[in-house]
Amino acid sequence: MRGTVDRKKRILAPDEQFASTTVEKFINYVMKGGKKQVAKKIVYSSLEMASKDLKKEPLEIFNYVISAVAPAVEVRSRRIGGANYQIPMEVKEPRRTSLAMRWIIEGARSKQGKKMAEKLAMEYKDIFAGVGVAMKKRTDTHKMAEANKAFAHFARVR
Repeated sequence: MRGTVDRKKRILAPDEQFASTTVEKFINYVMKGGKKQVAKKIVYSSLEMASKDLKKEPLEIFNYVISAVAPAVEVRSRRIGGANYQIPMEVKEPRRTSLAMRWIIEGARSKQGKKMAEKLAMEYKDIFAGVGVAMKKRTDTHKMAEANKAFAHFARVR
C-alpha cells in the first residue's frame, strides 16, 4: 500500500520560555545552518515586539497567529483517466500547523530591509489585522479549493 511507512515520531522538548512544543517547532523552522540560539533570539524578540504593540501576551499572540493562518482545506493533484484534477481535501492537524509556520516565515523573509525579528513581528501584526503574506496564502489556498469543489467526489474514489 502506498504511503504507509511506519516511522517513529520524534518528540520535541518544549522551549524554555513558554514551555510550548509548538514554539520549539517554530524555532526549528526559523533556524538556519544549525544556529539554534540565533533562531531562539529571533523568535522570542519578535514575540516581545509584537506583544508591546498589540498589548497581548506573547504566547497568546503566537497561538492566535498559527490558528489564523492554518488552512482548513487544500487542493491535491490526482490523475484520473488521463487527466489531472485539483481535488480539495481537508488538511489534518500536523500539516495544518506546519503549513502555517512555513507561510508565516516565508512571509517574514519576503519583506525587505529589516532584521528578521522585526519582519516576523510585522507579519504577526499583519495577521492580526487580517492581511499579510501568510494570510493571503491561506486565502488563496481556500479559494483554489472552493473553485475546484466540483471535483471533491474524486477524493473518495480509489
